Order: sequence, then structure tokens, then C-alpha cells
Amino acid sequence: MLVLFETAAGYAIFKVLDESKLQQVDSLYKEFETPEKANKVVKLKHFEKFQDTTEALAAATALVEGKIGKSLKKVLKKVVAKEAHEQLAISDVKLGGVIKEKLDLSCVHSPAVAELMRCIRSQMESLITGLPPKEISAMSLGLAHSLSRYKLKFSPDKVDTMIVQAISLLDDLDKELNNYIMRCREWYGWHFPELGKVITDNLAYCKTVRKIGDRTNVATSDLSDLLPEEIEAEVKLAAEISMGTEVSEQDIENIRHLCDQVIEISDYRTQLYDYLKNRMMAIAPNLTVMVGELVGARLISHAGSLLNLAKHPASTVQILGAEKALFRALKTRKDTPKYGLIYHASLVGQTTAKNKGKISRMLAAKAALAIRYDALGEDTNAEMGAENRAKLEARLRQLEEKGIRRISGTGKAMAKADKYQHKSEVRIYDPSGDSTIPSTSKKRKFEEVEQEEAEEEPETPAVKSKKPKKEAVAEVEEEAATEETPKKKKKKKKDKKAEGEAEEPKEEEEEVAVTESTEKKKKKKKKKVKEEGEDDE
Repeated sequence: MLVLFETAAGYAIFKVLDESKLQQVDSLYKEFETPEKANKVVKLKHFEKFQDTTEALAAATALVEGKIGKSLKKVLKKVVAKEAHEQLAISDVKLGGVIKEKLDLSCVHSPAVAELMRCIRSQMESLITGLPPKEISAMSLGLAHSLSRYKLKFSPDKVDTMIVQAISLLDDLDKELNNYIMRCREWYGWHFPELGKVITDNLAYCKTVRKIGDRTNVATSDLSDLLPEEIEAEVKLAAEISMGTEVSEQDIENIRHLCDQVIEISDYRTQLYDYLKNRMMAIAPNLTVMVGELVGARLISHAGSLLNLAKHPASTVQILGAEKALFRALKTRKDTPKYGLIYHASLVGQTTAKNKGKISRMLAAKAALAIRYDALGEDTNAEMGAENRAKLEARLRQLEEKGIRRISGTGKAMAKADKYQHKSEVRIYDPSGDSTIPSTSKKRKFEEVEQEEAEEEPETPAVKSKKPKKEAVAEVEEEAATEETPKKKKKKKKDKKAEGEAEEPKEEEEEVAVTESTEKKKKKKKKKVKEEGEDDE
């Protein structure tokens, strides 16, 4: 078995003298404790030294990418091809696959091979003859520096450290500008307080203060290049009736210096913002299209780098920047936040408060895809970001309009909804239940009951015909109960006696009812009704 061993000085090919010892992986290190023991296990067959650091860098870069460099190809053809029947032990599986494909050599990679590489590295100085230790260490250091420099120079446009620094500086400039402007307004406000109310724009305020100086110079100053005509007229009018205190010329000079600082910082901030915009479009074009330059730069800054941000899931991207609120909500068992830094994106800002959570969730999902495409993809166009943004805008319009869409089919056509028509029945209010006083006389009521009974068939049983009579008697009792005078109470007693007498013949009638004819029943009913009517009177 042959072993391919890579060093900073060159490629070494070793031949394994005793392959049986490779089976004892755990105790293999004991065979390499001394140089003498190591020489009994492996023997140097060939060593290809690098000519300079450039060649070493090219070989190292090829190995990192899993490719065969020119020097390695030369060594393999010269030495290993002669003994094609022997297996080649390598430390990288990917490299082994390429060697087998291009040179048709059988390669081996196993835990035993990895342990053998470790042991050879521990006795490298004694196994590789002709290389002093100082030279090996110097070449290792030189190769490490060259490789690091090469990785940095590989793609300067992809260095996201500049974005992290630029967005941090932009935030610092905003804070300093606010402090300077507030100090300028307060300082000059002692001399000309009305100017702060007339001019609301901070930059225009500082430029105006720098130009006029003392308020007495307002009448002779031409402010047309700084302010509109209406505001200029207001400033001149306010200067004539100003209530501010008098200040010295030295104070005005110091205020003017402060205004110069504000104007310079504002100009630099504009320049820095343009630089950040261009850098974001170069490094993360799809993310920039989705959420904007500032929000995208803050997300990258918060994660540390674009690659770190690409490792985050969409749920983390959504609440990135709201960690404090998240852990507080988890601790108190309340609702977790719906958005973090992504809240300042234009898509979330233009939605209603009801839909902000939905849009931020969808935007975070699409932004996570855009970040991974920017970080790991080879293309540098922003087509995917523009396409996803168009989808989100369409979804936003659908949420705002509350459109009903078909579940099946294409899902793009709006479902047709029939016009709503009220089909319930109209019920008219019945006023008869408002009063307990009967609207018709009692005699007429009994006549109506008799007419209904007459319309019925003559063969109906007698028990059924008694029901309306009982109901009529119950109504009479209820009407009598409503009277509260003492005289009517006496009448109640009489009514009860009359009802008691009337109940006895009722029972007798029920027993004989089957044999009697309907005509006799009618006569008895008339008599009873007349008796009750006389009692009531």
C-alpha cells in the first residue's frame, strides 16, 4: 500500500512495509513513538518539493477545492502509475474520487488511514530526509499567510465586513447629527427663537443660520437659494418682531462653526448611504430588493456576516432584533413578538396593523431564500428577489381587498359571488296580546264557540266537545280574578259555588254522553251559559 502525504514543503509518497499493523488502529501510535520504530512501518519512496510559495499556494488551493494540481498529477503519474496494482491511501475522500476517475488508481480512505496520517505527521521530520525543521516551519508559515491572503482577495465584492462597518457608522452619524442639530437649535434659539418654528427642516435651518448670522442681517440677506418665497417672507417678518436676546459676534461665530459641522456630516452621510446602497446591491442583490438596503444591512450586521445570516431559518430572520422581547415573552408566558428588524421594511410598513404579522412572516420566508441564494449561489442578478417581491405584493393586495379566491383550479381567477338577497318572512306585530281585557263581549265569545261546535261532525265523541267549554270557564275565572274591589270578592265566592254545582252535572253528562244525542247537549250548554251570565250580572 502507498500513502500520499501532503506537506507545506511538497508531496511525499510513503510505502507501508507492514500492513497488518494498520488493523490495530488503537495501538498504531505505539509503532511511531520513536523514529526507528516509524521507519519499520513506513518508508519514504518519493518526495516532490515545491519550487516556491506560489506553487505551494496553487497546490493547497487545488486540494481545498478537491481538484488535482499540476504537481500532484506529475507525482502520481511518475511514481504511483508504475505500481498500479497497489492501493493509494489518501486523507480526502473527494480527492480520491477525482484521482480514481482521471488516473484510474484505486484509492483507500478509512479510520486506519486517518490514524496513519496522524502518526506520520508526528514523525515527519525524521521520515522525510533532506528537509531541516526550520525550513519546514518557514514554508508552513509562508503558505498559511499566502492562503489567507488569497481567500480575502478571491472576491472583494463578497466581503460583507464593509457592510457591517458602514451600517454601524451610518447609525452613529444619525445619532451625532441629532445631537448637533438639537444643540444648534437650542443655542441659536436664545437669539432668534421664531426661526425654529418657521423652518422645520434641520439642514435648511443650519444653512440659514450660517448665512444670516445675527438676526438684524435678515432684512439685507437673500435667502431665495435656501428657502421658498413664502417661508423667506415669514422669516423676515419674524426677525423684525423677534423676542430673542442680544448675543455677541463671538457667539455667532461659534454657532456658525457648529452649523458647518452639521452640514459636513449631512453631506458625508449622503455619500455613505450611496456607498452602502452600491455595496448591498453587489453582495446581496436579492435581499436588497426584498427588504431594502438599510434593513438588509442591519440584518447582516446583526447576524455577523451574510453566511451566518444564511444559516438562520425564516422564523429567526422574522424576529431578529427583538430577542429581548422574545425572551421576556417566553419568561412571562405571553405572546411572542411577530417582527424585529424586518418591521422597518417597506412591505410591512404599508400594510394595516391587522395584516402586519402575516406579511412579516411571509416576507421573512422569502427573505431567507433570497439570503441563501445571495450567500451560496453563483449568480449575481436580482431576478429571484424581484419575482418574490411581486408575489408578496399580490398577496398583500389580496389581503387588503379581502378577495375570495377559488381553492381548486389555477387560484388566480376571482370566484363569482351571488348578490345577497334577504329572503326571511316579514311578520306583522299582533297587538291582541298587549291587554288582558277582552275586546268582545262574553256572550259573543260563547256564540262563536257554539258555531264552531256546530260545524263539527255529529258523530264526534262528547269528551272532545267539552274542551272549549272548560277553556271558556277558565277565561271567565281569570277575568274575575283581576277585579280587586271587596264586592267582587263576594261574587267570586258565588262563582265558585256555581262552578262547583256546574262541575257535578258535567261528570254526569260525561257518563251518559255516548247515548245522548248532540241536540240535547246543545240545549244543556245554552242553559248553563245563561245561568253563568246571570250570576256574573
